[in-house]
Amino acid sequence: MRGEAIAVIGWDIGGVNVKASWLDETGGPSCRVRVTSRPFEIWHSRDRLPQVLREAFADVSGGATPRAMAVTMSAELSDVFATKPEGVLFVLECLRACFPDLGCYALDTSGDLVPYEEARRRPLDFAAANWAASALWVARKHPDCLLVDVGSTTTDILPIRDGKVRVRGRSDTARLISGELVYTGVLRTNLAAVVRRVPVGGHPCRVASETFAISADVHLILGHIRPQDYTCSTPDHRPPTIESARSRLARLVCADAAMMAVEDLDALARHIHRQQVQEIREGIEQVMAGMPELRGSPVIAHGAGAFLAREAALGLGLAAGGIQDGLSREESAALPALAVAHLLARHLRKGA
Repeated sequence: MRGEAIAVIGWDIGGVNVKASWLDETGGPSCRVRVTSRPFEIWHSRDRLPQVLREAFADVSGGATPRAMAVTMSAELSDVFATKPEGVLFVLECLRACFPDLGCYALDTSGDLVPYEEARRRPLDFAAANWAASALWVARKHPDCLLVDVGSTTTDILPIRDGKVRVRGRSDTARLISGELVYTGVLRTNLAAVVRRVPVGGHPCRVASETFAISADVHLILGHIRPQDYTCSTPDHRPPTIESARSRLARLVCADAAMMAVEDLDALARHIHRQQVQEIREGIEQVMAGMPELRGSPVIAHGAGAFLAREAALGLGLAAGGIQDGLSREESAALPALAVAHLLARHLRKGA
Protein backbone atom coordinates (compact mmCIF):
# COMPACT_ATOMS: atom_id res chain seq x y z
CA MET A 1 0.00 0.00 0.00
CA ARG A 2 2.89 2.37 0.71
CA GLY A 3 3.80 2.65 -2.96
CA GLU A 4 0.22 2.97 -4.18
CA ALA A 5 -0.93 6.47 -5.07
CA ILE A 6 -3.70 7.98 -2.98
CA ALA A 7 -5.71 10.79 -4.51
CA VAL A 8 -7.74 12.96 -2.13
CA ILE A 9 -9.35 16.37 -2.01
CA GLY A 10 -9.04 18.78 0.90
CA TRP A 11 -11.60 21.52 1.42
CA ASP A 12 -11.40 24.77 3.37
CA ILE A 13 -14.86 26.32 3.28
CA GLY A 14 -14.91 29.83 4.67
CA GLY A 15 -17.42 32.62 4.73
CA VAL A 16 -15.84 34.43 1.77
CA ASN A 17 -13.82 31.79 -0.10
CA VAL A 18 -14.12 28.13 -0.99
CA LYS A 19 -10.69 26.55 -1.36
CA ALA A 20 -9.93 23.06 -2.59
CA SER A 21 -6.72 21.08 -2.96
CA TRP A 22 -6.21 17.96 -5.02
CA LEU A 23 -3.40 15.77 -3.68
CA ASP A 24 -2.13 12.70 -5.49
CA GLU A 25 0.72 11.20 -3.49
CA THR A 26 2.51 7.90 -3.00
CA GLY A 27 3.72 8.31 0.56
CA GLY A 28 7.17 9.37 -0.63
CA PRO A 29 8.65 12.85 -1.02
CA SER A 30 6.89 13.65 -4.30
CA CYS A 31 3.23 14.35 -4.93
CA ARG A 32 1.01 16.12 -7.43
CA VAL A 33 -0.95 19.08 -6.12
CA ARG A 34 -3.57 21.37 -7.62
CA VAL A 35 -5.33 24.13 -5.70
CA THR A 36 -8.16 26.50 -6.43
CA SER A 37 -9.85 29.32 -4.56
CA ARG A 38 -13.29 30.61 -5.47
CA PRO A 39 -14.61 33.82 -3.91
CA PHE A 40 -18.02 33.11 -2.37
CA GLU A 41 -19.72 35.32 0.21
CA ILE A 42 -21.98 32.74 1.78
CA TRP A 43 -24.30 35.23 3.49
CA HIS A 44 -25.44 36.57 0.11
CA SER A 45 -26.57 33.23 -1.34
CA ARG A 46 -25.94 30.22 0.88
CA ASP A 47 -27.98 28.01 -1.46
CA ARG A 48 -25.31 28.48 -4.15
CA LEU A 49 -22.73 26.60 -2.08
CA PRO A 50 -23.35 23.25 -3.85
CA GLN A 51 -22.74 24.91 -7.23
CA VAL A 52 -19.50 26.49 -5.99
CA LEU A 53 -18.36 23.16 -4.55
CA ARG A 54 -18.94 21.39 -7.87
CA GLU A 55 -17.08 24.11 -9.76
CA ALA A 56 -14.11 23.97 -7.39
CA PHE A 57 -14.08 20.18 -7.61
CA ALA A 58 -13.96 20.38 -11.41
CA ASP A 59 -11.12 22.91 -11.19
CA VAL A 60 -8.82 20.60 -9.24
CA SER A 61 -9.90 17.09 -10.18
CA GLY A 62 -9.44 17.31 -13.94
CA GLY A 63 -12.20 14.73 -14.31
CA ALA A 64 -10.52 12.18 -12.04
CA THR A 65 -12.14 10.66 -8.97
CA PRO A 66 -10.40 10.90 -5.60
CA ARG A 67 -10.53 8.17 -3.02
CA ALA A 68 -11.96 10.46 -0.32
CA MET A 69 -12.25 14.06 0.79
CA ALA A 70 -11.75 15.95 4.03
CA VAL A 71 -13.10 19.31 5.09
CA THR A 72 -12.25 22.06 7.48
CA MET A 73 -14.29 25.22 7.69
CA SER A 74 -14.98 28.64 9.16
CA ALA A 75 -18.16 29.49 7.20
CA GLU A 76 -20.27 28.57 10.21
CA LEU A 77 -19.48 31.95 11.83
CA SER A 78 -21.43 33.79 9.11
CA ASP A 79 -24.57 35.40 10.46
CA VAL A 80 -26.60 33.70 7.75
CA PHE A 81 -26.67 30.85 10.29
CA ALA A 82 -28.42 31.27 13.64
CA THR A 83 -25.82 29.09 15.40
CA LYS A 84 -22.44 27.57 14.63
CA PRO A 85 -23.77 23.97 14.70
CA GLU A 86 -26.35 24.97 12.08
CA GLY A 87 -23.56 26.29 9.86
CA VAL A 88 -21.34 23.23 10.31
CA LEU A 89 -24.19 20.88 9.48
CA PHE A 90 -25.13 22.94 6.43
CA VAL A 91 -21.58 22.67 5.05
CA LEU A 92 -21.33 18.95 5.80
CA GLU A 93 -24.67 18.20 4.21
CA CYS A 94 -23.84 20.20 1.08
CA LEU A 95 -20.63 18.23 0.63
CA ARG A 96 -22.41 14.92 1.15
CA ALA A 97 -25.18 15.85 -1.27
CA CYS A 98 -22.72 16.98 -3.96
CA PHE A 99 -20.39 13.98 -3.69
CA PRO A 100 -22.42 11.08 -2.24
CA ASP A 101 -20.03 8.40 -3.50
CA LEU A 102 -16.91 9.82 -1.83
CA GLY A 103 -15.75 9.03 1.67
CA CYS A 104 -16.11 12.23 3.66
CA TYR A 105 -14.09 13.22 6.73
CA ALA A 106 -14.01 16.36 8.83
CA LEU A 107 -11.22 17.75 11.01
CA ASP A 108 -12.13 18.76 14.56
CA THR A 109 -10.41 21.35 16.73
CA SER A 110 -8.42 18.60 18.48
CA GLY A 111 -6.85 17.74 15.14
CA ASP A 112 -8.67 14.44 14.63
CA LEU A 113 -10.14 13.40 11.30
CA VAL A 114 -13.50 11.70 11.76
CA PRO A 115 -16.06 10.30 9.33
CA TYR A 116 -19.00 12.38 8.21
CA GLU A 117 -21.60 10.58 10.34
CA GLU A 118 -19.64 11.13 13.54
CA ALA A 119 -19.07 14.79 12.68
CA ARG A 120 -22.81 15.28 12.29
CA ARG A 121 -23.35 14.09 15.87
CA ARG A 122 -21.06 16.75 17.42
CA PRO A 123 -20.94 19.66 14.96
CA LEU A 124 -19.58 22.31 17.33
CA ASP A 125 -16.26 20.43 17.54
CA PHE A 126 -15.69 21.18 13.85
CA ALA A 127 -16.34 24.92 13.91
CA ALA A 128 -13.32 26.97 12.76
CA ALA A 129 -10.83 24.10 12.80
CA ASN A 130 -8.92 25.20 9.69
CA TRP A 131 -6.06 26.57 11.83
CA ALA A 132 -5.57 23.05 13.26
CA ALA A 133 -5.04 21.58 9.79
CA SER A 134 -2.36 24.12 8.94
CA ALA A 135 -0.57 23.79 12.27
CA LEU A 136 -0.52 19.99 12.28
CA TRP A 137 0.93 19.84 8.78
CA VAL A 138 3.57 22.51 9.43
CA ALA A 139 4.52 20.83 12.73
CA ARG A 140 5.70 17.75 10.83
CA LYS A 141 8.15 19.86 8.83
CA HIS A 142 9.11 22.48 11.43
CA PRO A 143 8.89 20.98 14.94
CA ASP A 144 9.87 24.24 16.67
CA CYS A 145 8.40 27.38 15.11
CA LEU A 146 5.69 29.97 15.23
CA LEU A 147 3.29 29.62 12.31
CA VAL A 148 1.74 32.95 11.30
CA ASP A 149 -0.91 32.52 8.60
CA VAL A 150 -2.39 35.81 7.37
CA GLY A 151 -5.50 35.29 5.28
CA SER A 152 -7.99 37.61 3.67
CA THR A 153 -9.84 38.21 6.94
CA THR A 154 -7.92 36.86 9.93
CA THR A 155 -4.45 36.00 11.19
CA ASP A 156 -3.60 32.73 12.96
CA ILE A 157 -0.58 32.76 15.30
CA LEU A 158 0.20 29.17 16.22
CA PRO A 159 3.02 28.00 18.52
CA ILE A 160 4.62 24.67 17.64
CA ARG A 161 7.09 23.03 20.03
CA ASP A 162 8.70 19.57 19.84
CA GLY A 163 6.47 18.78 16.86
CA LYS A 164 3.30 19.47 18.85
CA VAL A 165 0.75 22.24 18.37
CA ARG A 166 0.81 24.07 21.72
CA VAL A 167 -2.16 26.42 21.42
CA ARG A 168 -3.94 27.68 24.51
CA GLY A 169 -7.27 28.27 22.78
CA ARG A 170 -9.27 26.07 20.44
CA SER A 171 -12.53 27.96 19.95
CA ASP A 172 -12.60 31.30 18.14
CA THR A 173 -13.35 33.17 21.36
CA ALA A 174 -10.60 31.44 23.34
CA ARG A 175 -8.14 32.10 20.54
CA LEU A 176 -9.05 35.80 20.43
CA ILE A 177 -8.32 35.95 24.17
CA SER A 178 -4.98 34.11 23.84
CA GLY A 179 -3.75 36.22 20.90
CA GLU A 180 -3.66 33.16 18.64
CA LEU A 181 -6.42 34.67 16.51
CA VAL A 182 -6.09 38.28 15.40
CA TYR A 183 -9.07 39.50 13.44
CA THR A 184 -7.17 41.35 10.76
CA GLY A 185 -6.42 40.25 7.21
CA VAL A 186 -4.91 41.34 3.95
CA LEU A 187 -8.17 41.98 2.08
CA ARG A 188 -11.42 42.36 4.00
CA THR A 189 -10.57 44.27 7.17
CA ASN A 190 -12.54 47.47 7.70
CA LEU A 191 -9.91 50.19 8.11
CA ALA A 192 -11.90 51.74 10.95
CA ALA A 193 -11.05 48.55 12.87
CA VAL A 194 -7.31 49.12 12.28
CA VAL A 195 -7.03 52.82 13.13
CA ARG A 196 -9.04 55.28 15.20
CA ARG A 197 -7.03 58.32 14.10
CA VAL A 198 -4.74 59.02 11.16
CA PRO A 199 -2.41 61.91 10.33
CA VAL A 200 -3.92 64.44 7.91
CA GLY A 201 -2.12 67.70 7.17
CA GLY A 202 0.05 67.29 10.23
CA HIS A 203 -2.92 66.81 12.56
CA PRO A 204 -4.45 63.66 14.08
CA CYS A 205 -7.80 63.05 12.41
CA ARG A 206 -10.54 60.73 13.61
CA VAL A 207 -11.77 58.26 11.01
CA ALA A 208 -15.30 57.50 9.87
CA SER A 209 -16.67 54.31 11.33
CA GLU A 210 -18.03 53.16 7.98
CA THR A 211 -16.85 50.50 5.57
CA PHE A 212 -15.64 53.07 3.07
CA ALA A 213 -12.32 51.27 2.50
CA ILE A 214 -10.75 47.95 3.44
CA SER A 215 -7.26 46.58 3.87
CA ALA A 216 -7.16 45.42 0.24
CA ASP A 217 -7.26 49.10 -0.78
CA VAL A 218 -4.21 49.90 1.34
CA HIS A 219 -2.20 46.96 0.03
CA LEU A 220 -3.22 47.60 -3.58
CA ILE A 221 -2.10 51.24 -3.32
CA LEU A 222 1.23 50.19 -1.81
CA GLY A 223 1.85 47.45 -4.39
CA HIS A 224 1.65 44.59 -1.90
CA ILE A 225 -1.12 42.89 -3.87
CA ARG A 226 -2.12 42.92 -7.53
CA PRO A 227 -5.59 43.85 -8.82
CA GLN A 228 -6.27 40.15 -9.50
CA ASP A 229 -5.49 39.41 -5.84
CA TYR A 230 -8.35 41.71 -4.76
CA THR A 231 -10.82 38.84 -4.79
CA CYS A 232 -13.45 40.23 -2.42
CA SER A 233 -16.08 42.84 -3.25
CA THR A 234 -14.93 46.45 -3.15
CA PRO A 235 -16.87 48.56 -0.63
CA ASP A 236 -18.20 50.91 -3.33
CA HIS A 237 -18.54 48.22 -6.03
CA ARG A 238 -16.09 50.12 -8.23
CA PRO A 239 -13.16 48.24 -9.78
CA PRO A 240 -10.10 47.09 -7.82
CA THR A 241 -7.80 49.71 -9.34
CA ILE A 242 -5.29 51.92 -7.56
CA GLU A 243 -7.25 55.02 -8.58
CA SER A 244 -10.49 53.62 -7.12
CA ALA A 245 -8.66 52.43 -4.01
CA ARG A 246 -7.35 55.95 -3.39
CA SER A 247 -10.88 57.29 -3.77
CA ARG A 248 -12.16 54.80 -1.21
CA LEU A 249 -9.33 55.63 1.18
CA ALA A 250 -10.10 59.37 1.04
CA ARG A 251 -13.59 58.67 2.34
CA LEU A 252 -12.08 57.20 5.51
CA VAL A 253 -11.52 60.82 6.58
CA CYS A 254 -14.78 62.03 4.98
CA ALA A 255 -13.01 63.49 1.93
CA ASP A 256 -12.76 62.46 -1.68
CA ALA A 257 -9.86 61.90 -4.03
CA ALA A 258 -10.16 65.39 -5.53
CA MET A 259 -9.69 66.93 -2.07
CA MET A 260 -6.44 65.09 -1.23
CA ALA A 261 -3.11 64.85 -3.02
CA VAL A 262 -1.97 61.45 -4.20
CA GLU A 263 1.10 61.78 -1.98
CA ASP A 264 -1.10 62.34 1.08
CA LEU A 265 -3.31 59.38 0.29
CA ASP A 266 -0.29 57.13 -0.18
CA ALA A 267 1.16 58.37 3.12
CA LEU A 268 -2.18 57.55 4.74
CA ALA A 269 -1.99 54.03 3.29
CA ARG A 270 1.54 53.58 4.68
CA HIS A 271 0.40 54.67 8.14
CA ILE A 272 -2.50 52.18 8.14
CA HIS A 273 -0.18 49.44 6.91
CA ARG A 274 2.18 50.08 9.82
CA GLN A 275 -0.72 49.92 12.27
CA GLN A 276 -1.91 46.61 10.85
CA VAL A 277 1.59 45.16 11.15
CA GLN A 278 1.68 46.43 14.74
CA GLU A 279 -1.56 44.60 15.53
CA ILE A 280 -0.10 41.33 14.25
CA ARG A 281 3.14 42.06 16.12
CA GLU A 282 1.19 42.46 19.36
CA GLY A 283 -0.45 39.08 18.78
CA ILE A 284 2.94 37.47 18.22
CA GLU A 285 4.27 39.08 21.41
CA GLN A 286 1.30 37.80 23.41
CA VAL A 287 1.71 34.25 22.12
CA MET A 288 5.48 34.34 22.65
CA ALA A 289 4.98 35.57 26.23
CA GLY A 290 3.10 32.35 26.94
CA MET A 291 5.86 30.24 25.38
CA PRO A 292 9.17 32.13 25.72
CA GLU A 293 11.18 29.05 24.73
CA LEU A 294 10.08 29.69 21.13
CA ARG A 295 11.94 33.02 20.93
CA GLY A 296 14.87 31.46 19.12
CA SER A 297 12.66 29.59 16.68
CA PRO A 298 11.73 30.79 13.21
CA VAL A 299 8.46 32.38 12.22
CA ILE A 300 6.92 30.47 9.32
CA ALA A 301 4.85 32.90 7.24
CA HIS A 302 1.96 31.66 5.14
CA GLY A 303 -1.22 32.93 3.57
CA ALA A 304 -2.17 35.63 1.12
CA GLY A 305 -0.75 38.17 3.58
CA ALA A 306 2.50 36.35 4.37
CA PHE A 307 4.36 39.64 3.80
CA LEU A 308 2.57 41.12 6.83
CA ALA A 309 3.65 38.16 8.98
CA ARG A 310 7.26 38.53 7.88
CA GLU A 311 7.28 42.26 8.56
CA ALA A 312 5.76 41.80 12.02
CA ALA A 313 8.30 39.11 12.90
CA LEU A 314 11.28 41.11 11.67
CA GLY A 315 10.08 44.08 13.71
CA LEU A 316 10.43 41.88 16.80
CA GLY A 317 13.89 40.67 15.82
CA LEU A 318 12.61 37.18 14.98
CA ALA A 319 13.88 35.09 12.09
CA ALA A 320 11.14 35.19 9.47
CA GLY A 321 10.97 32.74 6.61
CA GLY A 322 9.27 33.37 3.32
CA ILE A 323 6.82 30.98 1.72
CA GLN A 324 8.08 27.72 3.08
CA ASP A 325 8.14 24.07 2.07
CA GLY A 326 8.38 24.69 -1.67
CA LEU A 327 4.80 25.93 -1.91
CA SER A 328 3.68 28.34 -4.58
CA ARG A 329 1.98 31.59 -3.67
CA GLU A 330 -1.39 30.03 -4.48
CA GLU A 331 -0.71 26.90 -2.42
CA SER A 332 0.40 28.95 0.58
CA ALA A 333 -2.79 31.03 0.37
CA ALA A 334 -4.83 27.78 0.39
CA LEU A 335 -2.78 26.22 3.20
CA PRO A 336 -5.65 24.73 5.30
CA ALA A 337 -7.13 22.97 2.25
CA LEU A 338 -3.72 21.63 1.24
CA ALA A 339 -2.90 20.65 4.82
CA VAL A 340 -6.13 18.75 5.42
CA ALA A 341 -5.58 16.86 2.16
CA HIS A 342 -2.13 15.78 3.38
CA LEU A 343 -3.58 14.80 6.76
CA LEU A 344 -6.28 12.72 5.06
CA ALA A 345 -3.80 10.90 2.81
CA ARG A 346 -1.72 10.05 5.86
CA HIS A 347 -4.82 8.93 7.77
CA LEU A 348 -5.92 6.64 4.93
CA ARG A 349 -2.42 5.21 4.53
CA LYS A 350 -2.21 4.40 8.24
CA GLY A 351 -5.59 2.72 8.18
CA ALA A 352 -4.79 0.61 5.12
